[in-house]
Amino acid sequence: MADAAPQPARKGLVKAGVLLAFIAGAVYLVRYSPVKGYFTPDALKGFVEGTGLWAPLVFVFLYAAGVCLFLPGTLLTALGAAIFGAYWGFVYVWIGAMIGAGAAFWIGRTLGREFAASLIGNRLRKYDDAIERNGFATVLYLRLIYFPFTPMNFGMGLTKVRFWDYVAGTGLGILVGTFIFTFFVGTVRDVWLSGAWGELLSFKVFLAVGLFLFSLFIPRLVKRFRKD
Repeated sequence: MADAAPQPARKGLVKAGVLLAFIAGAVYLVRYSPVKGYFTPDALKGFVEGTGLWAPLVFVFLYAAGVCLFLPGTLLTALGAAIFGAYWGFVYVWIGAMIGAGAAFWIGRTLGREFAASLIGNRLRKYDDAIERNGFATVLYLRLIYFPFTPMNFGMGLTKVRFWDYVAGTGLGILVGTFIFTFFVGTVRDVWLSGAWGELLSFKVFLAVGLFLFSLFIPRLVKRFRKD
């Protein structure tokens, strides 16, 4: 009977160990293992394009898996724009990012929340409760200031934030940045493929560059607006 009480804490500790092992294994796989050559931009682009009509579905799955494996989001987003262009690239990138964000959140919640809750004392509990009450606004704010995407996905799973608040905040928060980046890369890609270098001075290219530069100031604007 004496061992009955520690069982939940022990179970949470085991799950947390599995989560840490998963994260460490993912980072090792894509950055240090012998198969890291398959995760280069050229290799990924060739793989997706080689799937023909299935390319959009394959890319969405690849993006979602890449999010969970800590592949750089900028690499995956640029890849989508380079393959599918500015507009369809945005659609497939956003869908893949949302699925990946949801999957990473679920992994963090399933494996890490129990242990994280056991570490929260009275002083930290009010912040955890506040995140639950203001989950959508918190997630939206962190997305708009470009908080590192994948760490936040797993990290939010450790908090009390409601899943649908997290999904809504993520979906809206990454919308503008994702569109601007894919529009920029996709526009440059279209000019490159067409060989019409005169279009580099077109309104569309200037708009793409302007939006991209504007996106770099979004975090500062959001922080200033929040202070005001």
